[in-house]
Amino acid sequence: MGLMRFLVTPPNRITAAQAERAYLVGPEQIPWVTRVQFDGGVLSVSRNESDSASLCLPIAIEGRGETTLTTGTLVERFQPYHLTVELARGKINQLRGQLSEWQTQGLPPKEQHEGALHDALRQLASAATSQHDPSAAAGHADNALRMALEIADSVAARYVEKIMTLRHRQSEHLPTLLGGNLGRKLLDANLSRQFLQAFNAAVVPVVWRDVESQEGNYRWNIFDRQVEWCHTHGLKVIAGPLLQLDDRGLPDWLAIWQGDFDNILSFISDYVETVVHRYRGKINVWQCAAKVNTGKVLALADEEKLRLAVRAFEITRQADPETPAIMRFDQPWAEYMGRADSDLSPLHFADVLVRSGLELAGLGLDLNVGYWPGGTYLRDSLEYNRFLDRWASLGLPLWLFLTAPSGEEPDSRAYGQSRPTPGAYPEGWTPVAQRQLVRDVAPMLLAKPAVQALVYNHLCDAHRHEFPHSGLFDREGTAKPALATLAKLRKQHLG
Repeated sequence: MGLMRFLVTPPNRITAAQAERAYLVGPEQIPWVTRVQFDGGVLSVSRNESDSASLCLPIAIEGRGETTLTTGTLVERFQPYHLTVELARGKINQLRGQLSEWQTQGLPPKEQHEGALHDALRQLASAATSQHDPSAAAGHADNALRMALEIADSVAARYVEKIMTLRHRQSEHLPTLLGGNLGRKLLDANLSRQFLQAFNAAVVPVVWRDVESQEGNYRWNIFDRQVEWCHTHGLKVIAGPLLQLDDRGLPDWLAIWQGDFDNILSFISDYVETVVHRYRGKINVWQCAAKVNTGKVLALADEEKLRLAVRAFEITRQADPETPAIMRFDQPWAEYMGRADSDLSPLHFADVLVRSGLELAGLGLDLNVGYWPGGTYLRDSLEYNRFLDRWASLGLPLWLFLTAPSGEEPDSRAYGQSRPTPGAYPEGWTPVAQRQLVRDVAPMLLAKPAVQALVYNHLCDAHRHEFPHSGLFDREGTAKPALATLAKLRKQHLG
């Protein structure tokens, strides 16, 4: 068994909830199943394998709230590592590597960035050489971390500005879609007007559970009207997911066929074919399957879920060979693998599909940021940059589905198990914090040429939804500040 220990100074530097979400990764950034113990002074992390690894840990940074940091690659040893020193070393090494990579691409660092980086390195050196005094080392390491993250924010913003300028030279308006999920309700006049100001595309969620809640009894009215509304207003239509592998995606009556894979496959094939034939010629993009890598339904094994997703794609292409079709993957950073054994990471799931020869038009990635369990940890802009480059290496366009919290109190209309991460922002999760997250993350997502669409995946808190307080409108139908941020991005870059 591989064991690593980290000295936490002061002992309250991390919370028990943050320690619980720690995990170890290997060179490919794929998590190992990690066991965590935290006694208030030492964080112990172990796994079955015995090898070098990096620690990933959400941790609060003064003035900015929680972010997830990764140490460099560390060897196993009996003596504990100093946690904050290793997190600072990992972030600064990542920052230096990214600056060097961007310099080779024609974006050298500014003099002010080089000077700030030297200051951060001096703080790191002081931290590393004063570990005999853990408190002093922690103070220097925290300074180094704050400085490194400030530099990361600044250079990432400069990178986004540079890329956007280059792309706008080629075209006044980027071809990227900016969309919103219409949900399971028809929009009133107020929501419709503001939706159209912010988005140029819409998701019509023809989820199986809602369309055929009783076997053989199809309810199309809402979805027919949503498709018609999109066409009336010139919106691109993204339909699906046709197959959503969780308990909110599949109809209850399918449960009686648990263990009978052939019949499950047959029912799924019939449903997908029925939907695609009904809306063929009216849809711009099909979402064939979602939550393929995380769904826990009908006791399906990973291989069986993969077969169902492939079948849903094949039926879609046979019924509508002209319309592009994509697959969606949940929790694409794979944080869940740190607690539960899984044969394939999201990236490996996608790689298998790409290598199988399917004519996928893109890969969808669910970014339910700031939620746990079932969501995505908070990260800085450089981490998003590296993440997008890693997924883009598969050679397919990326479709990103984003949600973020705007409150922490109980949400009676949320049916999922995920909850907003407490303490993630200095003032807590509020509509202002939601806007800040969207403002920080969305420009990097839109700047990347590999990103073909950014979809905000929940519209209104008055409607039933999975993630608490994730809507762009509150329960009274009042727009939250994040909607204006998205509308501004559309006006600036998409026309």
